[in-house]
Amino acid sequence: MITPFRIDIPQADLDDLADRLARTRWPDEVAGAGWDYGFPLARLKQLAEHWRTGYDWRAHEAELNKLPHFTTEIDGQNIHFVHVRSARPDALALVLTHGWPGSFLEFLDVVEPLSRDFHLVIPSIPGFGFSGPTHERGWDAVRIARAWAELMHRLGYDRYGAQGGDFGAGISLALGAVAPEHVVGVHVNYLPTRPDPAVEVSAADEARLDTVRQLMANRPPYQALLALTPQTIGYALTDSPVAQLVWIAERFAQWTDPAAPVGDDRMLTDVSLYWLTATAASSGRLHHDNPRGSGQPCRVPLGVAVFAHDITLSVRPLAERLYDIRHWSEFERGGHFAAMEVPGLFAEDVRDFFLSDLADPAGLADPAAFGSERG
Repeated sequence: MITPFRIDIPQADLDDLADRLARTRWPDEVAGAGWDYGFPLARLKQLAEHWRTGYDWRAHEAELNKLPHFTTEIDGQNIHFVHVRSARPDALALVLTHGWPGSFLEFLDVVEPLSRDFHLVIPSIPGFGFSGPTHERGWDAVRIARAWAELMHRLGYDRYGAQGGDFGAGISLALGAVAPEHVVGVHVNYLPTRPDPAVEVSAADEARLDTVRQLMANRPPYQALLALTPQTIGYALTDSPVAQLVWIAERFAQWTDPAAPVGDDRMLTDVSLYWLTATAASSGRLHHDNPRGSGQPCRVPLGVAVFAHDITLSVRPLAERLYDIRHWSEFERGGHFAAMEVPGLFAEDVRDFFLSDLADPAGLADPAAFGSERG
């Protein structure tokens, strides 16, 4: 059963948030520390005060409710999703999957341009936001992909594409692997590529791989905490709104293009979604329950968009050893949250892949035809 859903956060929850923010117990900070010890105190106080006194959840809630929201239960788990049908009855359907610490909000600015040509299904990953917390182990990318396949079946879509970044990229690739008879192609804007001494790469690609090696040698603290003890950090994030705020704000500060930052209100809507649904711990479990290298390979056609300010940048010769690459774009602007940072570039690239490169078999004969540099 698919049920219409409307966002309606109880006023008591908003009042409790404001009260907690007003009673924040702040740490001290070394003079002139900048980012040397972590997120700067002055900037966090500014964000927290704006969240408490300037940010209007009700206004953003009203805007979100202009979209058609639904819920359904799949594999014992509540699934929230937005479903926007194109005016074109013959349009291809796309399932767009967010990552962490994002949400379905990542795609707000691309709904209008993409829905001109595609039916859009934008789910919240189990454990995130309005999908609510998960209640058992094992919600990894493959299980989520199977849930997405069932969701698309319930909506009546037999052929569809998949797009995602961050965890959404892994889930989209898994969807192409578990439902290749239905998935016409997968487009990702995040595709980690590990060094392989057997593959010769350019000096520029070698520099990209150096970043990967550094990340592999020095695991980011947030990643280690979520992968090992998501419940432990979940207590702080669920009890303290400032803890939840800085946990996400730090990722936005470090993973986005300084020339195309995500606005404070948009980021605070994302933070509010985690806080008001109390899904900090359950969303973190995806890091724990999603083993790397699990699942079967994805053989459907793949499109890759590389944004210059992402965490790591994909290396095409390495990707081509694993995937059927049909489209490859390099962008000088944009970072990890590309659909929020540079929605125009993002939407154009998704459209190009699904409407041009997949629809033109002649164009697929020359791999060089798929590379482009746009900014």
